[in-house]
Amino acid sequence: MGAVVGTLTMGDRTQGARRRPSRDKIDDDFEMSVVCHRPEGLDKLEAHSNFSKRELQVLYRGFKNECPSGVVNEDTFKQIYSHPQSSNSSLLFSTDASTYAHYLFNAFDSTHSGSIKFEDFVMALSILLRGSVREKLQWTFNLYDINKDGYINKEEMTDIVRAIYDMMGKYTYPALKTDTPRQHVDAFFQKMDKNKDGVVTLDEFILSCQEDENIMRSLQLFQNVM
Repeated sequence: MGAVVGTLTMGDRTQGARRRPSRDKIDDDFEMSVVCHRPEGLDKLEAHSNFSKRELQVLYRGFKNECPSGVVNEDTFKQIYSHPQSSNSSLLFSTDASTYAHYLFNAFDSTHSGSIKFEDFVMALSILLRGSVREKLQWTFNLYDINKDGYINKEEMTDIVRAIYDMMGKYTYPALKTDTPRQHVDAFFQKMDKNKDGVVTLDEFILSCQEDENIMRSLQLFQNVM
């Protein structure tokens, strides 16, 4: 997540620092009036997220700097995610990041419209950065539930975990084995699929994560690459 957040928020940071506070609202109102998609008012977003109005202003400027149309399509999202510009990013992504970026894009695109609006970006960020443990687990479940049927099957979890390993594998020492994702998923499923019906429900997912510190640590590691 640091890659996306860093890129989308740094574009106007220095410029915003030079503006007088009295001009912030004028600038924001003008920017919102010229983009193709006009986001919800900041007051409404502030009420429904864990960000202050000032933080939303900074996020919006960075978002519009990268996406002047007011929406992000999947190709643009992949470019932003695969080539982070933030100097604070400690992970160098490879070209193999595109598969994971595809799944991440689908999780951000909550309305399945094929694009991410500023509201989608803010609400996902609000959960991932400042949400409760349960909210973060629900969001992560949605990421793994690729076909959005309300369940996670072993193939879906394998696809996500393999995409993460493909992205990070060449930067680990020793190098990860090709069968590591499958082994990881098998261990996860053995603990999560409580009734052994071949799928993991949201309740099973949350309960397993809360019961097992190893699972929670693994998920937190994976969240670091969002």
